[in-house]
Amino acid sequence: MERKQYTFSVLPATLEELKALPESSLQDPFASAALCILALAQYPKDREVCYQMMEFLKGPAGLTPYDRQFIRDRFFDKDYVPRSYFAGATPENNYTPAQPFTLAVEDNPYSRTNEGYITLYLTSGGADSPRSMSLRLKPSTGQWFVHEYGGLLMGIRIPKEEDPWA
Repeated sequence: MERKQYTFSVLPATLEELKALPESSLQDPFASAALCILALAQYPKDREVCYQMMEFLKGPAGLTPYDRQFIRDRFFDKDYVPRSYFAGATPENNYTPAQPFTLAVEDNPYSRTNEGYITLYLTSGGADSPRSMSLRLKPSTGQWFVHEYGGLLMGIRIPKEEDPWA
């Protein structure tokens, strides 16, 4: 089992800032997965920038109207979900990540069952088990693009400030 950790002093606020990160070469699927969280974390601040970043990370598949609707629906009342993947972000602190921003991405023995694809896992401070996403290799460039990311946006425990029973 492989586990990689990525640390960012600031979160990219534009597509250009995301592309300026060394991980944006997309040569490492673990790095591509970390960038996906950075893109999704941008949604509450600027949804169009989030969409631009996801378009880049989806590569030749692009970001479809369905993808846009899916992201919008998941963020309707839960803009804290992407923040929950950063180290230190828990329901108790309303998903406030520790700084610098740190993400851990890991695989498992079943991550590489389909040639040209990989399933990776990220741990949310508000979920009991890691959440999966898959990436697809573009052989001609050696780049790994986001293929399926719906598991990252599934519901998690609500922040303490929103919990009437807290």
